[in-house]
This record gives sequence, C-alpha cells and structure tokens, in this order.
Amino acid sequence: MRATLMYGAGDVRVEEVADPTIEEPTDAVIRVTYACVCGSDLHPYHSLEHTPEGRRMGHEAIGVVEKIGEDVRTLAVGDTVIVPFAWSDNTCVFCRDGITTSCVHGGFFDGARSATQAERLRVPQADGTAVVVPAGTDEALMPSLLTLSDVYLTGHHAAHRGGVAPGKTVVVIGDGAVGLSAVLASRQLGAEKIILMGRHEARTNLGRDFGATHVVAERGDEGVTRVLDLTGGEGAHVVLEAVGHMPAYEQAYRIVRPGGVISRVGVPQYEDAPVGFTSLFGKNATLTGGPATIRAYIEAALPQVLDGSIDPGRVFERELPLSEIAEAYRLMDSREALKVLIRP
Repeated sequence: MRATLMYGAGDVRVEEVADPTIEEPTDAVIRVTYACVCGSDLHPYHSLEHTPEGRRMGHEAIGVVEKIGEDVRTLAVGDTVIVPFAWSDNTCVFCRDGITTSCVHGGFFDGARSATQAERLRVPQADGTAVVVPAGTDEALMPSLLTLSDVYLTGHHAAHRGGVAPGKTVVVIGDGAVGLSAVLASRQLGAEKIILMGRHEARTNLGRDFGATHVVAERGDEGVTRVLDLTGGEGAHVVLEAVGHMPAYEQAYRIVRPGGVISRVGVPQYEDAPVGFTSLFGKNATLTGGPATIRAYIEAALPQVLDGSIDPGRVFERELPLSEIAEAYRLMDSREALKVLIRP
C-alpha cells in the first residue's frame, strides 16, 4: 500500500510500505477513505531531524473496516468508522474518567507503524477506539465527520476544559482550524462574547460564521490592550490557546481575568513557561488543557453533525489525493490553505 513518510524537515514522500495486518485479537484493519493534514503535523515538517527510516505521518481518519481480530465485538467488516487520533480500550480506569488519551492500553497514531495518511490503517483496541457511522450517511457529511477524529473535538476539549458556559467571555488565540473549531464549540456551549485573535481575514471571516462576536488582529501589547478594551478592562473568563508557541501562552496569561481559566490545546513547543505571581498565581488563574480526549466526546458530537446542527467540515479549504500530500503540507505551511482533506 501507499503511505506518507517524512524523512526530515520539509521532506514528505508517498511510498510503498507493507499492508497492515491483524497483530492482536483486539485489532481491526480499515481502508482509509478520508484523511487530512493537521496543524500539528507542521511541527515535524519544520523541525524533524534527518530520519533515514522515515516517520509515518497522520492521525485523523475515516475508513471502511476490512478485517477484524477475533476479540472484536462492536465492529463488522464493511462498517464505516471514525478513528480518533489516539487509540484506547475505553474501559480502563482512566477511560472511565474520560481521560482516554491516558488509557493504560492506549497510544497515539502518527510516528508509529499505525498512521492515517495511508491507504490502510491498523487500529489497535478497535472496539474502544473506532466509532461506527450510521449506514446510509450522506457522503457530503464525511468532511465534518472527519473533524470528529481530532480538530473539531480538540476545539471542544479546549472549551470544555476551560468551563465555557452561558454568560462567559471567551478569547480564542489562533485562527487555525483548531482555533476556529474552539470558536464553534464555544458558541455551542453558550458563550456570551467570543473574541477571536487572528489576522488572516479569510479565516477570521469563517470564525465570525462559527460564532465569533469580535476579531482582534493585533498581536503582543496591542493585542492585549485591544482585548482588555473589549472586556471593560477585566479580561476574559476563559482563554483558549490553540497555537502552542510561547508568545501565545504569554498573551493568554496577560488577558485572562482574575479567577479565570487558560485552556491550552495547541501542542506546546516549550517546556519552561511562566507560572509565578505575575502570570498565574497572583490572578488565582487556572491552567488546564492537554491532548483532546476525543473518544469521550464523539458519541455526543456525532448527532450534531448528522442533523446539521454544526458544520465543522468548513475548515477544509482544499482536497487533494494522497499522491499529492507533499503539496498539502506546503499549502498549509504557507497558509495558502487552512486545512487540506486527503483522499487516499
């Protein structure tokens, strides 16, 4: 089969690799019908050191079940399924608490033998991981359903962990697909005022469609001042940080109000960050977030897509075949495309 491998920064190739097989009785193998490039894929695209064996890429997929292990009970050959970016048994002590990304039998797609930017995918812990799409679902809904494997529910995770609720003022930092998804999720949770910080007009226009009440294009001191002006000098109840770089985190703690919450879902590209008196402690601010626990949310979000309540698939601006995935990375890296859908 064909799969995407990254051999170093900017070096993305589609090559023939061995087909995945059933390795454990809890596995399934799917034929990937929809995949995509994630903003987090751009981190290794910028910084991956030369990797002679290549790194398998991709962690978002919809596909059709082709094989199941003998212990798989909830899936059948021919089912169309959504595969979240992390696999989990959905029964362990952490899964029962909703923290499926910490499953004791879990792991993450991408960078391993199981990665989704490929024609086929091995799904470990298939019963706990894959979610069946109802038979007969309109093909036009598949892009939106694909966002339930990561991007929309990552935005929802940010809003949920941040405690977004009616009457709250929310600031979303970042106008990428996750940031825009966080805007949509915040609207679904009833936020009163949603301020989107971003400077790419086509993206912020979509953010307004998703529910942003205000857009702040300024950065740094000017951006902080603008947000404080919009909040009467108080700051935001909730700040959703969807970038992952230090300037975004610094902006977040400067605009969160006393007693507020910063929820981070942008994969942090740093380890050391201010947590002292002037950043968090003095404000009694809460810092939360983390890898989105997609599997804990997906059943609730699935009907919202199916009945048209939400249309998160609008984040896909381009569609390309797997053979042209290097171009998809280039388009996203150059900001010529917000997010690219891939059809293996």
